[in-house]
Amino acid sequence: MKTVKLGKSGLKSAPIIFGGNVFGWTLDEKKSFKMLDELFERGFTTIDTADVYSRWADGVSHGTSERIIGKWMKERKLRDKITLITKGGSGLQPGGPKDNSRDYLTGTVKDSLLRLQTDYIDLYFTHFDDEETPVEEALEAYQKFMTSGEIKHIGASNFSAERLQKSITVAAEKDLPAYEVFQPEYNLMVRDKFEGKIKKICSENNLGVIPYFSLASGFLTGKYRTKEDLEGKDRKMFTEKFLNQRGEKVLKSLDQISEKHNISQAGVALAWLIKRPGVSAPIASATKSSHLKSFSEAIEVSLSKEDMEILNKASETE
Repeated sequence: MKTVKLGKSGLKSAPIIFGGNVFGWTLDEKKSFKMLDELFERGFTTIDTADVYSRWADGVSHGTSERIIGKWMKERKLRDKITLITKGGSGLQPGGPKDNSRDYLTGTVKDSLLRLQTDYIDLYFTHFDDEETPVEEALEAYQKFMTSGEIKHIGASNFSAERLQKSITVAAEKDLPAYEVFQPEYNLMVRDKFEGKIKKICSENNLGVIPYFSLASGFLTGKYRTKEDLEGKDRKMFTEKFLNQRGEKVLKSLDQISEKHNISQAGVALAWLIKRPGVSAPIASATKSSHLKSFSEAIEVSLSKEDMEILNKASETE
């Protein structure tokens, strides 16, 4: 499979990164192992996770996604063949205070290394910004781990343009490690969190960009078109907000182009992201083997200029 560069980090990835939030949440350990095996066989060897993935799921213990990935890599003896991404700094409760203090991040990195059963993490993200903590404090925490080789590269996620730029500036001024990859929420339904100032900063500083929620929590698969379609679904809280006139336009455009190319709506939505300026590789998840077909479709399809214009126009905000 062809690979793409993640900015100036030197890291390479398949054109789609697998989102490990499903491990320990919608997939138990046995099913997670099966999915990981298939991903590896298909050439998708970059895995994105976080210390909080599965922590907030009912009845699931803290760090379950990392623990499953770590156990799988150890049993399969594949650590050196996986590009491993994880994150810290989210704090203890969903929606609660974030914590990027030196002491907190030092603890989260050590805990992640233990759960992942590895002596190094390829790419470690500050998951959310903590505006009460100076940006250099997080970078200073990472510097020790990078000196020891326990973290190879660092990235930022969910930062404002101002704080991302400040982090880059301070890193240069104080000779600290600099963020090399940015992870925004970005898809056909959510464009404003990346396009604009953030995109400009990433471009000017050659940051890799790996968007999450690439399929808008499943909305862009076309499965959820009414409130009834979402009843009893795990992702209802993330997806219900897209059931509006703009959402209908986007789904209609996906239907049109998926029919034209004879591929799934998810394949079209991922292909749109792959082709968007500034994007290195989108992050996407799957819970069934059949879902991975859309990954291959997205990589293989060639969307025309007209296809992209149809999708761009449908997803414009007024």
